[in-house]
Amino acid sequence: MINTSAFDYINILGKTADAAWIRNDVIANNIANATTPGYKREEVEFEAELEKALRNSRYTSMDDKVGNLKINRLSPRTYRDSAGFSYRLDGNNVDIETENVALASNQMKYNGLIDCLTQEFKNLQMVMK
Repeated sequence: MINTSAFDYINILGKTADAAWIRNDVIANNIANATTPGYKREEVEFEAELEKALRNSRYTSMDDKVGNLKINRLSPRTYRDSAGFSYRLDGNNVDIETENVALASNQMKYNGLIDCLTQEFKNLQMVMK
């Protein structure tokens, strides 16, 4: 990560894009194991942690919140979702349609994050000219 205030938003967008990439892999793994007996789907948690970190400083501007954020403390967490719940008799809890919707949603989010990162770098490039 680059440690200057000019890159605060870029660092957060990059960390969020990394989380979306990990989520894509987890969803793909869920889809691949949709017929594996006993498999329990996995999920990635990141956005709630980011929101909590930003909420800790209530009466400051977003720029200050982002600038004061401890980016190294933010990391995506993978966990088993509803491990005791199952859709089928074989113990598997993957619903392929739900996973496909989650995959499409995550891909759109990732593409949006990459577009935002690209725009941030264009803004920096414009300032440097």
